[in-house]
Amino acid sequence: MLNSNKFTRIGDNAFTGLSHLQYLFIENNDIQSLSKFTFRGLKSLTHLSLANNHLQTLPRDIFKPLDILSDLDLRGNVLICDCKIKWLVEWMESTNATVPAIYCSSPAQYQGQKIRDLPLKEFDCITTDFVVHQVLPFQSVSAEPFIYSSDLYMALAQPSASSCSILKWDYVERKLRDFDRIPAHSAVYCKPIVVESQLYVVVAQLFGGSYIYRWDTNVDKFIKIQDIDSRKIRKPNDIEAFQIEGDWYFVIADSSKAGSTSLYSWNQNGFYSHQALHPWHRDTDVEYVENDGKPRLIISSSSQAPVIYQWNRSQKQFVQQGEVAEVMDVQMVKHFKVKKENYLCLSRYIGDSKVVKWEGLRFLELQTLPSRGSMVMQPFRVAQRQYMALGSDFSFTHIYLWDEEKQKFIKFQELSVQAPRAFCTIPLEDMNLVLVPSFKANTLVYRHIVVDL
Repeated sequence: MLNSNKFTRIGDNAFTGLSHLQYLFIENNDIQSLSKFTFRGLKSLTHLSLANNHLQTLPRDIFKPLDILSDLDLRGNVLICDCKIKWLVEWMESTNATVPAIYCSSPAQYQGQKIRDLPLKEFDCITTDFVVHQVLPFQSVSAEPFIYSSDLYMALAQPSASSCSILKWDYVERKLRDFDRIPAHSAVYCKPIVVESQLYVVVAQLFGGSYIYRWDTNVDKFIKIQDIDSRKIRKPNDIEAFQIEGDWYFVIADSSKAGSTSLYSWNQNGFYSHQALHPWHRDTDVEYVENDGKPRLIISSSSQAPVIYQWNRSQKQFVQQGEVAEVMDVQMVKHFKVKKENYLCLSRYIGDSKVVKWEGLRFLELQTLPSRGSMVMQPFRVAQRQYMALGSDFSFTHIYLWDEEKQKFIKFQELSVQAPRAFCTIPLEDMNLVLVPSFKANTLVYRHIVVDL
C-alpha cells in the first residue's frame, strides 16, 4: 500500500523482483504519468488501484504484463478522452478484470461521459506526415515522372547544371539513381512523351532554342531529332502533353512579348506545329483539363486574367471560351477534382493566391491565402487525401489538407523547402512519394506516411 504519498511519476520496472505481489494500491498521490513498463514483472498481481491521482492518459498496453489481473480501479483521475485513450476503451471491452466506472474529464464533448461507453468510431486517430525520403544534391525547376519499357523514370530540368537529368527508379534500393543527361544550357522544362513505345523528351530552354530528343535503343542515348520554331517559342516557361481521341499533342507556354504559346501535334515521325494559341501575352503556365469529356486548356499570363480554351472536334483546334474573371497576375493555374466537383488553384507571386470552384462559365471564390513570393500552388492527391502545397521563395512551404465539409483547405504541415517549383507525385504501388524541385537548394523526395495516434 503506497497510498497518500507525494508520488508524481512512476517509471519503467518500478516493481522489479516482486513477481509474487498480488495486491498493489497507489491511491491519493499526485501521479501525472506512468511509463509503459511500470508494471513489468508483476505476473501474480490480481488487484491494482490507481484511484484519486492526476492521470490524464495511460500508455498503450500498460496492463499487458498483468496476466491474471481481476480488479482495476482508475476512479478519481482526470482522463482526457482522445486518441491516446482509445486503446483503453478497447481493452475494457475485452478484459475479464472488474473495472468500476471511470469518466472523461475532457474534451468538452465527452466531459462526464463513461469511458466504457465511448463510441470507437468517433475517435479520428489516423493522421499523416511528409518525411524526407531522399535528398538529390542539385537544384532543379521542373519534374516529370514517366513509364518507359515498364520502368519508372523522372525527368528534371537543371539550368544550373546545363542539362535535363533523367533518373531511374531503383526498385531494390528504393531510390532514384542517375540514368542519363541531355545537354541543355538554360533548361526550364523537360517533358517526356512516350508515343508508340518510343521515348521523346521536349527540352525547353530560355536561350539557344528548344529541341526534341529521341531515345535511341541502338546506341542507348538521346539523339536530337527536331528544332522547335524559335520565332514562336522565344522564352518558354511550361509544357503540357496530352492525348485527344488517340492523337498526341503538347503545348508550350511562351513568356516573351514577341512569342506565342503554341500547340504541336504528333505526325508519323515527329511533332509539328498545329496551332498558335495565345500570341504576345507573356504566358507563364498552361494547364490541360478534361471534364465532361471536353478537353480544355487554361493559360496563365502576366498581362491578363487566365484564358480558357475548349477543343473543337470538327476543326481539331482549341477555341477561346472565356476567362477566369477578375483575377489578374496569376503565375500558375492548377486544377483538382473532389467527387464530381472541379476546382482551380490560382497562384500569385504578388498578392493573395485563391481557390475557386469551377461551375461551367462561373467561378466561385472559396478561399484566399497570403502567398507573397509564391511560384507554385500545387494540388495533389495521395492515398485518398487531397493536399495542396503553397510554396514560397521567402519562407516555408505550407501543406494544406482539403476539408470537404468546410469546402476549403486547412493548414496541415510546414516543409523546409527553399524556392520550390513543383510538387510531383511519383507513381509507385507500395510507397507514396512526392518530389519537390528547388530553384535554390537540393531537390527533395518526401515520403507520405500514415501515423496512428
